[in-house]
Amino acid sequence: MTYKIIIIGGGPGGYVAAIRAAQLGAKVALVENHKIGGTCLNYGCIPTKAFYKSAELIDEAKHANSYGLEIDGVRLNTELLQVQRQKVVTDLTSGVEKILIANGVEIINGTASFNSKDSITVTSEDGSSTDLSAEHFIIATGSKVFIPPVKGIESKYVVTSKELLEFEELPEKLVILGGGVIAMEFASIFNSFGSDVTVVARSSVLKTFDKDVVKRVSAYMKKSGIKILTNTSVLEVTDGENGAKVAVEGKKGEALLEADLILSAMGRRPHFTGLNVDVGGINLKGHAIEVDSHFKTSNSKVYAIGDVNGKYMLAHAASHQGVHVVEEILGISQEHDEIQYSGDLSVSKMDIMPGCVFISPELAAVGIGEDQAKEMELDVKVSKFPFTANGKAMTLNHTEGFVKLIALESGNLIGAQILGAHASDLIHELTLAIANGLNVTDVTSTIHAHPTLSESVAEAGFGLLEGALHMAPIKKKKS
Repeated sequence: MTYKIIIIGGGPGGYVAAIRAAQLGAKVALVENHKIGGTCLNYGCIPTKAFYKSAELIDEAKHANSYGLEIDGVRLNTELLQVQRQKVVTDLTSGVEKILIANGVEIINGTASFNSKDSITVTSEDGSSTDLSAEHFIIATGSKVFIPPVKGIESKYVVTSKELLEFEELPEKLVILGGGVIAMEFASIFNSFGSDVTVVARSSVLKTFDKDVVKRVSAYMKKSGIKILTNTSVLEVTDGENGAKVAVEGKKGEALLEADLILSAMGRRPHFTGLNVDVGGINLKGHAIEVDSHFKTSNSKVYAIGDVNGKYMLAHAASHQGVHVVEEILGISQEHDEIQYSGDLSVSKMDIMPGCVFISPELAAVGIGEDQAKEMELDVKVSKFPFTANGKAMTLNHTEGFVKLIALESGNLIGAQILGAHASDLIHELTLAIANGLNVTDVTSTIHAHPTLSESVAEAGFGLLEGALHMAPIKKKKS
């Protein structure tokens, strides 16, 4: 059987690419060896956000009196929590599968491996195999959990995010190894659920964000009861009768942490085991499949999108890359130009990638941060507007955090970081602005409805000009 496009992997990159290819009239097959939706829909983004919502409601209920309500206690029902998680996952994955079928995508269950540069063998669970060829292939096989080389890491008390999502009994003491997005999201969620949470990070936490933002995030999390150990190494994990002990070494020397459960969340690695990339004439770069700016591999017939190319390990990055690749294969004109800000500074639209962290309060960023701008030796202006000065935030009783904007001296916006309620939604106004080379005056001259959290975006914009409207002016130091 020959197809126009065969896509290997049914996660957010693969299934979106398949739908787009089918919409454009291509004969397309999607090969998946596990579940449609990949890690994101089944074991990552979606189920964790279901947990996040439950955690958010617990926190709201605990502070109900601040809204003029009296609630006599709140407790977590893990059985109902798991039912809700599974319902969300099942509804979404089954919905995606129906959309694929409705668009005429042929779903093939099995494991793919290249047998030449232009054909693959798909092996089913029963051991039977089929050879398939295509004009183009898109590899979208995602990533897998990286297990650090720590003595005792094979302990039965050490779990990955997948196993933690399926917990039946809430761990009294949860130790989390890692300081990235996954680690911090689970720390926030399980802290709200009632676990005693300790985060152990080799360096700092949330390293892709500006230091001042991370400092505020850490303060909020520590205030909520989460213990964060930075610049700390994990030496060994040892089993006990009813839990484990984690030996760590930090600034103050060695320490022993007790844990009912240990989450290993020290990153992920591109996954293409068994794909026979060498037979397919596909080069690697480090742990990832090497691609050019349009995600084409060393084999001109093969593209690689999402986690497997190691560029951005984000579901929305995979989806966007999938659409881009399909449109390129089918010869559709695309507008993925470089955004020229000023002088020699230009950024590809494909790299203006919003990122969100679902902690309490939420965290989001896009573009070039203040710290990165300094490393690049850019002359920038920075403005912060606190949610304490926003009317809607006050009515929500969520005044933590701020909107931070980074702009060139010309006023061109190049970056934004938001810490606060609904940061994951607010960041997209700024993503649109930065991706289209807009000036801060384009934001401030756009009407923002009142009362909304989005007013804080406009206010931060005014802060880059003469000053925010709803803040007292900062007194200049006398010379």
